[in-house]
Amino acid sequence: MDAFLKTIKKIHTVEEAKVLLFDTLSSQSEIAQKALDLALKAHEGQKRKSGEPYVIHPILVAAITAYISGDETMVASALLHDVVEDTDYTIEEIGREFGGDIVHIVGGLTKIVEIRDQKLIPSGSEDRLINSALSFRKMLIASIKDVRVLVIKLCDRLHNMLTLDALSPAKQKRIAEETLVVYAPIAHRLGISRLKNSLEDLSFYYIYPEDYAKIDSYIKSNKQNLQFRLNAFIQKVTTVMHTDGFHRDDFEIVGRVKHYYSIYLKMHRKGISIEEVLDLLAIRIIVDEPIQCYRVLGLLHLGFTPLISRFKDYVALPKENGYQTIHTTLFGDDGIVESQIRTREMHKLAEYGIAAHWKYKEGSCQVHLDWLEGLNYQSESVEEFYELAKSDLFSEDIAVFSPKGDYYTLPKNSVALDFAYAIHSEIGDQASSALINKHKSSLLTTLKNGDIVNILTEGEPRLHCSWIDTVKTSRAKEGIRSRCRTRIKESDEQSAYNILATLLEHDVEGIQRVISELGLTQSLYKLPDHLDYYKEVIHQIADYLGKKQVRFWELMKRGYKKPYIKEIEHFRFYTNKPFDGVEFDYCCHPKVGDQIVAFYKDNKAIIHHKLCRQAYQMIIDREPMIYVEWKSRKLSKYRLIISLYNRKGALAEILTRLSGMDLNVTSIELGIKSSESAEYCQIEVESTEMKKNVLKERIAQKFKLVDIISLDDAYNNG
Repeated sequence: MDAFLKTIKKIHTVEEAKVLLFDTLSSQSEIAQKALDLALKAHEGQKRKSGEPYVIHPILVAAITAYISGDETMVASALLHDVVEDTDYTIEEIGREFGGDIVHIVGGLTKIVEIRDQKLIPSGSEDRLINSALSFRKMLIASIKDVRVLVIKLCDRLHNMLTLDALSPAKQKRIAEETLVVYAPIAHRLGISRLKNSLEDLSFYYIYPEDYAKIDSYIKSNKQNLQFRLNAFIQKVTTVMHTDGFHRDDFEIVGRVKHYYSIYLKMHRKGISIEEVLDLLAIRIIVDEPIQCYRVLGLLHLGFTPLISRFKDYVALPKENGYQTIHTTLFGDDGIVESQIRTREMHKLAEYGIAAHWKYKEGSCQVHLDWLEGLNYQSESVEEFYELAKSDLFSEDIAVFSPKGDYYTLPKNSVALDFAYAIHSEIGDQASSALINKHKSSLLTTLKNGDIVNILTEGEPRLHCSWIDTVKTSRAKEGIRSRCRTRIKESDEQSAYNILATLLEHDVEGIQRVISELGLTQSLYKLPDHLDYYKEVIHQIADYLGKKQVRFWELMKRGYKKPYIKEIEHFRFYTNKPFDGVEFDYCCHPKVGDQIVAFYKDNKAIIHHKLCRQAYQMIIDREPMIYVEWKSRKLSKYRLIISLYNRKGALAEILTRLSGMDLNVTSIELGIKSSESAEYCQIEVESTEMKKNVLKERIAQKFKLVDIISLDDAYNNG
């Protein structure tokens, strides 16, 4: 595909684009020609940023679509993908000209409203994630009914990436960032490795130009040596296979240097330089039958020393999208080489993923799309949707088994609770513990490839709200988040009645009747978290009682005081009760910024986490409560562990960037070197951002972040 993309970059005229399109289609297509004629007419006079005729873009997107899918309906849709959005033609006119299938795809493409160049949010802006997530959600929802929409959109983005040089550096980086976090993961999940690798490397070039240049320089300067090592290893494998009886026509071996972004990720994860990356080289052995994959595997493991921890069998246990290949890593004379073994049919699916369904029409490429429907999450927050989908789309997999032998594909580092939710949401909700390989284990036990897991449940659902950052799958995160939202809303509503009853020194049933008559029942859950709303409810109750010819304060006992603000330690209370201290109960441990409730007992405020099980029972039991909130949005403290290259000015650069992100650095500790050229440093910072995951997302865009740890605790008074 690299040669094909190089050809595309050299095309600057409509005629050249048309020739490439029909050469790629390899056969005349009336529907493609008709779509081309309409595109030429509709886009007449329009120019791109580069000054070239705009119609070159849809023609070359169609050429990439033809290369990937070979499907004339998709090619015609690609030619028309911008007609409705950018010209006077309507979707109804497209329907009259081309019929239901094409109008359906073009309509889906039109619904995905791109973030246009002039509206791009600056790189690093707080709005960046939200806009990327919106684009992401629109793409997925538009493609649920027809995945062809998604394939064409990926081809469209690939051509945009090939022509970024016409834009300003700021726009180049912004578009590349969105490509890396939105489009490349979707290509990965659809199994179209040719698109994924190209999108990643093009994005990498614009986002991290210095890192790209270092890798590019090393690969080019060592090209001859790398090719020699690759050829030598391929020759040894070929000899081993010939010796065992494989004929020359029975198999094919291709070798490659890994693509740049995958090398960069390996350097990033391990904190090493490119000189220390051992497995720059990879080979792929392609045979005719599945059984031959295992024969070749045996030959490789007998002829070379395998790195057994890197062995994965996706032939017996395919990935959810149908991907099948055996992965093994072998020690050669000059380092290790990643080796993949697959059949020709498996190779088609691995290279083209879902597009193989159209590119090869023998009907043998089985494509699984159940996972796509599972991406239609019901998250209220677009950022949460993005977080959930990203964890599903772009992660290494492990295979975990039920006691009956059913296997489930989960992201690497999943825990037993992820497995419980993978079986069924009710199993996840009611899970209490697990048997992993017949040993009783916590639900937070990290699973390994091949584990046999039996989930133990209780009859009643259990809350696991504090575990949401530990589980890895979107199904588990959404299940936990959904139940915890429900519990919080229920607790808030009941707490509101308790707070009003304590303030007014009245029974809860009487308060409930007044609130019902005021029509506030549906919104009352907001009261424990919004002081202005709390005050408004008090005034509405006063007005209501006044109209009923009842003096408002007659509900109170003698000596009643109006509510007032009282601040103690970290907390601000709004109450009319005298009290002289704050206590924490032993059952929960809220941190600064956590959602909290306060019970009133013996002239003291007793603070609990809002999701504390004991606190919930006390709320239901109508214990007296008072309004509480954190006194101030105190700066949150975090410990960052960052991979730091050992070069002049690297630390100063990090400190400057942290300062630019409004992070106050309080301490720095340089860690033990992980190599001659890289080391870890530990930096403690203060931030106004109280959500660790939000800050983590921001920092990871700027640095090679290894870990982030919250240092806040409500018990620390300093």
